[in-house]
Amino acid sequence: MIEIQVQIDRLEQCGAAYAFYYQAAGSQAIHAANHVRFHSASLIKVPILLAWLRLEQTGEVSRSEICDLDAEPQVQGAGFSWMLKARRIPFADALLLMIAVSDNLCTNAVIQRVGLQRLNQVIRGDLGLDGCQLQRKLFDYEARARGLDNWISAEDCVLLYDLIEQLPPAERTWLDSLLEANQDDALLKRCIPRDTLSFFHKTGSIPGVLHDWGYTRACRIFLLTQSVTAEPPVFEVFGELGRLIEGN
Repeated sequence: MIEIQVQIDRLEQCGAAYAFYYQAAGSQAIHAANHVRFHSASLIKVPILLAWLRLEQTGEVSRSEICDLDAEPQVQGAGFSWMLKARRIPFADALLLMIAVSDNLCTNAVIQRVGLQRLNQVIRGDLGLDGCQLQRKLFDYEARARGLDNWISAEDCVLLYDLIEQLPPAERTWLDSLLEANQDDALLKRCIPRDTLSFFHKTGSIPGVLHDWGYTRACRIFLLTQSVTAEPPVFEVFGELGRLIEGN
């Protein structure tokens, strides 16, 4: 039995701001937090993906459209689309790279295609993610210097599960395939043997911020952390709490 409170106490001792959520199918949710609003880091890519699907439903965008990777500044960081020889790919592939390897150039191409204002209208209005704000593109240091950033709340992270559950079957299957392809196993999956579990998730990290949000067919779980000054003990907490999804 994973001693959840022991791990929460470890986060407290580290001085981290955190929000933890776990719900096994048919059971009451466990929610522990000392903070509400977080720098989203790459976790913002899940609301962006859901917004894209909502816009597809209204005919405003299509995954079959071609994305020109050279139309955006060639930001690097996570992902590798800036290295691809093919510079024009379907938006379906750009969205896959955005989620599976957290590609920042592809994310910025999606933001550019829809528009920052329109994305926020859909994320905050249509989807009801009130605490979620997309204020800048990824790796936009000039915007960050002006105080602009991307945000998400613990409440938003709970609502994401319901929004995904409500998707039409074909869209749900496609979204699941992207989240399952996520290549980052350093957080909630760090103690789980490889290839033993289907975990549909998205991670996010920037200095001082570590997030992992996801679900299996039998549970929902996320841990958001920021103000992290020492990563190794927080990594250990992610690994221990991630054991909750074994067998789920």
